[in-house]
Amino acid sequence: MADAIKTGIKADARKQVSHELSKMLADSFAVYSKTHGFHWNVRGPEFFQLHTLLETQYREMWEALDEIAERIRALGEYAPQGQSAFANLTSIKEGKPETEAMDMLRELMRDHETVIATARAGIEVAEEAGDDATADLLTQRLAAHEKAAWMLRSTLGGR
Repeated sequence: MADAIKTGIKADARKQVSHELSKMLADSFAVYSKTHGFHWNVRGPEFFQLHTLLETQYREMWEALDEIAERIRALGEYAPQGQSAFANLTSIKEGKPETEAMDMLRELMRDHETVIATARAGIEVAEEAGDDATADLLTQRLAAHEKAAWMLRSTLGGR
């Protein structure tokens, strides 16, 4: 039998926090996958700029996926894996390769806004549980997704 987890966070709180992290992981993976696919399929007069922007964003997200999953494991829960597990935890839809470039950016901007809301909800649960490490991780992810949404919005000509 494995030793009990003694982090100062009660088992039920760890489960709740892990569930929020699992939603964050699923949303993040969905946006990562869509961004990577759009990177492959973007076309048009601004191809190089958009191709580079999307690559920068998907590479940043790829690194974060591992951090989120490892935090779930540190809390004593299993990280979700596989398309069906992620599909059950996210509302973000897959992208279509034939989408026009500016529509790709609009879709990704909205998806980042979804992840931002997921991060904020997770931060609240983590703070209630006294889980500073998870709150910090989610705060960092919140900032990264806010920046990504801003870059997409600015590329589209918005504020």
